[in-house]
Amino acid sequence: MENLKRIFSDNIRQYSMLIALVVIMVFFQIVTDGALMKPLNLTNLVLQNSYVVILALGMLLVIVAGNIDLSVGSVAAFSGAIAAVLIVNYKLNSAVAVLVCLAVGALIGSLQGYFIAYIKIPSFIATLAGMLIFRGLTLVLLRGQSIGPFPGEFQALSSGFIPDIFGSGGLRITTLVIGAIISIILIYLDVRSRQNQRKYGFEVTPLYFFLIKNLVIAGAIMGLSYLLASYNGLPNVLIVLGVLIALYGFVTTRTVIGRRVYALGGNQKAAKLSGVNTERLTLYTFINMGILAAMAGLIITARLNSATAKAGTGFELDAIAATFIGGASATGGIGTVFGAVIGAFIMGTMNNGMSILGVGIDWQQAIKGSVLLIAVFFDVYNKNKS
Repeated sequence: MENLKRIFSDNIRQYSMLIALVVIMVFFQIVTDGALMKPLNLTNLVLQNSYVVILALGMLLVIVAGNIDLSVGSVAAFSGAIAAVLIVNYKLNSAVAVLVCLAVGALIGSLQGYFIAYIKIPSFIATLAGMLIFRGLTLVLLRGQSIGPFPGEFQALSSGFIPDIFGSGGLRITTLVIGAIISIILIYLDVRSRQNQRKYGFEVTPLYFFLIKNLVIAGAIMGLSYLLASYNGLPNVLIVLGVLIALYGFVTTRTVIGRRVYALGGNQKAAKLSGVNTERLTLYTFINMGILAAMAGLIITARLNSATAKAGTGFELDAIAATFIGGASATGGIGTVFGAVIGAFIMGTMNNGMSILGVGIDWQQAIKGSVLLIAVFFDVYNKNKS
């Protein structure tokens, strides 16, 4: 029992946010008379909040490194505008246009990262300038108009679904098979990790807790798969999210560059004295953020089926809020991919649930702001307590 208490106390922020997500979902499931977890609404929840998850993954690395990026919403809008001009006006192939937009996002990230890392402009100021610049350039590019619609292959980026190769006609069996495969892979990786910990003499979680945790995770995945299979199956964007989450989870926990990012945010001077090229590492985090902002812009543009000047408004606030709610520290050096994803879905579930209940946008903003304040207060309180 003492071991279990220590595990929970060491990961209290992550577990508390996971519990909070479950509580929020149960609450809205009850007050909306079951509307929240209906297959159609659940699919819309994934589609509507995919951009928050993508931006939160990039924002996590930026914040862990001790910086902030206020420009992501404008960069997303600018990328979507470029895609619209290339695809609709110039009839460029959708795949080529996507690559061009991702390259533009990388270029924007590198420019902002250069000013922050090498010219030493504070990230708040540099990215605030970027927010204004790229919002203005979006207006210039679109000339005050909306550009669309897009061809089907581009729209499939956001609104398409994985085809059912079994052709059952009712329940999408392919979705259930993919869910089962993912569950097996996650259980296998957790078992192997536990074996390695025991092999090298590290303390492991109690067996009963380990079994319960994996059963809950597998049950949640299969339950989600069943609900999605009852509608149109797995959305394409959910596959993209899964790949990104797995990739960034690996990078942050299993690679040298991931550990260096945490070292940079924990103590920049110590990291530099340890031989870490802190300027180059900071540059990399902003290049990564630029690429993910462009990707989010492409997805939201494909979902709306048009590029508009107001696209991406408030995206930076959603991404920052999701990252902090998920356990990232405002002072850098702390945060996980798992926490950022949980934070993004907390934001998404609150948005969706309040919209179903007819809560006005004014109260939605006030409630989300309060949740963010509580999350940061919790972080500061724990730091002062320790």
